[in-house]
Amino acid sequence: MKAGFFSPYLDTFGGGERYMVQLASYLSQKSDNQIDIFWNDGAIKAPLAKFLKIDLTKTRFKDNIFSQNSLLKKILKTRQYDLLFVLSDGSIPLTFAKKSILHFQVPFHFPKPDFRTKSKLARYKSVVCNSYFTKSFIDESFQIQSKVIYPPVDIDSIRPLQKENIILSVGRFGPRQLHPKKQETLIEVFKELYKKAPSWKLVLVGQAKKEDSKYIRNLKNITRGYAIKIVENSPIEKLRNLYGHASIYWHATGFGEDEYKNPERMEHFGISTVEASAGGAVPVVIKKGGQKEIVEEGKNGLLWTTKTQLLEKTLSLINNPGQMETLSKNAIKNSKRFSTHKFFQEYEKIIY
Repeated sequence: MKAGFFSPYLDTFGGGERYMVQLASYLSQKSDNQIDIFWNDGAIKAPLAKFLKIDLTKTRFKDNIFSQNSLLKKILKTRQYDLLFVLSDGSIPLTFAKKSILHFQVPFHFPKPDFRTKSKLARYKSVVCNSYFTKSFIDESFQIQSKVIYPPVDIDSIRPLQKENIILSVGRFGPRQLHPKKQETLIEVFKELYKKAPSWKLVLVGQAKKEDSKYIRNLKNITRGYAIKIVENSPIEKLRNLYGHASIYWHATGFGEDEYKNPERMEHFGISTVEASAGGAVPVVIKKGGQKEIVEEGKNGLLWTTKTQLLEKTLSLINNPGQMETLSKNAIKNSKRFSTHKFFQEYEKIIY
């Protein structure tokens, strides 16, 4: 099988790119497959593989076939492929491959599709979303019935360790991203919690770029005097270790935002919540976006909508070790629903 993969965001090394590249790597291990990843600068291959820790040695990086201006060239090039996988930025590239899959990571909210959009959509065998939250908006926008295949989470590499009084939160730093992680909100709540639970500490981990330095300096300024640690660009091994030692996991993306008017500002799924669960950290996360599909209230974690609820539910958990242990065990068990094995199984069904 000759298959091609394309993401317009490949150089961001984000969750959508991990989703796509993980599938490309898996298919490249089969001896009869030829896997191409479309990007105009092939030098991206080594840093992409290193950052995502995904084996790309058997994939080829080729110029983006969708950047062709000529319709005839697009037809001739795309029809050479048995399979094309496209991660959408809201647009729908024209494809003439034997089989095409369109994937949405973002819950785009568009007016009803016109005839041209419907015609291009008809050329895709499957439209796949990363969560039912995303699916609800994609189906409404494009008037289709998409399929949900959750992102692959490498839960096998994360192990519960000796638990410490650590509340962990993981998310990219920076106020101008698509869905801000609301670290300021978590810091504000922790300051109140610290008055009643002074033996606990908050650890904020996330990727950061040079342009985020001012934002991070401001965060560090407002954390002075409290047991709060900010960790930028942590190596994956160190993060996995934190997942294992943390007792509680916090997430606040979408706080203060309208879930229907601005769905893109929510957590569209929540990979870090699953990773934390695999490490036995009890998720205490906002009841918005894809988080609701991961955490079931009182069974494998806790959900909140206000800062008061986050504070009170966390304090209750801290003061109830029995509940903490039960939820931790259930969180570990629940994380297995999102394994890489299940991800590949689901894609096998629609590819072959």
